[in-house]
Amino acid sequence: MNAPALLSVQGLRKSFGGVQAVDDVGFELRRGELLAMIGPNGAGKSTCFNMINGQLAPDAGRVLLHGTDIAGRKPREIWRMGVGRTFQVAATYGSMTVVENVQMALLSHRRELFRFWPRAAAMHRDEALGLLAQVGLADRADDPCSTLAYGDIKTVELAVALANAPKLLLMDEPTAGMAPRERNALMALTRRLVKEMEIGVLFTEHSMDVVFAHADRIMVLARGQLIAQGTPEAIRADARVAEVYFGSGKLVQGGQASRGPGAETRAPGGEAGTANG
Repeated sequence: MNAPALLSVQGLRKSFGGVQAVDDVGFELRRGELLAMIGPNGAGKSTCFNMINGQLAPDAGRVLLHGTDIAGRKPREIWRMGVGRTFQVAATYGSMTVVENVQMALLSHRRELFRFWPRAAAMHRDEALGLLAQVGLADRADDPCSTLAYGDIKTVELAVALANAPKLLLMDEPTAGMAPRERNALMALTRRLVKEMEIGVLFTEHSMDVVFAHADRIMVLARGQLIAQGTPEAIRADARVAEVYFGSGKLVQGGQASRGPGAETRAPGGEAGTANG
């Protein structure tokens, strides 16, 4: 890719007490690209994510958005600069309709929440309906969010994030709590919109089937350090990644029983789980 980076993270560090949570992490993300950040529990994913979003200030390093350093800025300021975010637990207003949730996001984006409150229900409705049509929920526009299935609520959250016209979208566990068919449908939708709208997406995810099916590139953190990054094929074949996840260099071969970051695991109690703890 020859296009300039949308997001450039350079030498990012963060410690808590004597624990180095993130240690000299750097990577780039371009428009129209889905980049997955994976790693075992305690790898530093959430800390890294929260420094990019402004919830934590880094001890060192830079977070460049189109060349502007946003490290240490407040989340709302970063949001105003075109960085959207979805969360592991979907955040919508259950008492409001689907279209009203998107309208609220549009009003916030235009800083109109308090200036036109008596007329808010009529404002930007057509634009909100357009966003819902993009994510396939136009037919549920006037339903209360509280009546939607969880997968549809996560899709509404995506429409709400798009209302900010983001250049960069941060997705924290976007498919958490969803059934396999729902999560793959959501990520396929996200991928289509990202390509059409040329948005860059950085996402964390525990479901390795989602990561390997939908990410353009994958980066792997372990103990706060970036140990590998590349295409899904390259990561699947990386013995060090397999070692970090499973304590062996065995690779995944077409979903067979050999362990690796593209296969599901079994928890000690026998329940099916995912490779990313």
